[in-house]
Amino acid sequence: MFDIGWSEMLIIGAVALVVIGPKELPGALKTFAYWMKQARKLAREFQSGVDEMIRHAELDEAKQAVEDARRKINRDIEDAVDPTGEVKQALSDNTIKPPTPVIPASPPQPAANGSTPPEAVSGQPAGEGLPASAPADAPAAPEKSA
Repeated sequence: MFDIGWSEMLIIGAVALVVIGPKELPGALKTFAYWMKQARKLAREFQSGVDEMIRHAELDEAKQAVEDARRKINRDIEDAVDPTGEVKQALSDNTIKPPTPVIPASPPQPAANGSTPPEAVSGQPAGEGLPASAPADAPAAPEKSA
């Protein structure tokens, strides 16, 4: 990193021993080691952040390349299936409207005696299926033979 060899380290150690003194040298070395550790940690975090940004940029480029390829394939398929664009135009001009529900013109009118007519109860006209006097959910009465 700094390109310092063992001989230079020995000279720096001797100067530190003379300047700082043998009594405070271990504390000074601990402090120096602590700050070196913090500097390395900061450099490692910075490097990992830069690496992550590079990976993210590369992923964005790869995503863009895949998206461009997908668009080109879709365009090629569309050109092969419908080269003149007639089918696409016909589908986009489709003016078929969904059917509207049939609503009766007027609700069933109650009978003069206040009861509901049989077709309103059973959903069938009175002459079909059951006699007009029998309710829709009542079983048919057996006929008597005399």
